[in-house]
Amino acid sequence: MDAKQLRSKSASELRDELLKLRREQFALRMQRATGQGVKPDQFGKVRKSIARLKTVMRETAVAGGRK
Repeated sequence: MDAKQLRSKSASELRDELLKLRREQFALRMQRATGQGVKPDQFGKVRKSIARLKTVMRETAVAGGRK
């Protein structure tokens, strides 16, 4: 999901999306720890998605404080 789509969501939707991504990240770590086949590029994709989401959440928080 790109930043443009994230900016159109509400704060509660962003929190839900963050929770979903954190769970996915945890599941990937558990799969790697148990020796299951995990695509290594998935770790980076999830980590970048979390960073993008947190950036958008921070932007909306700062913009909300300025109004």
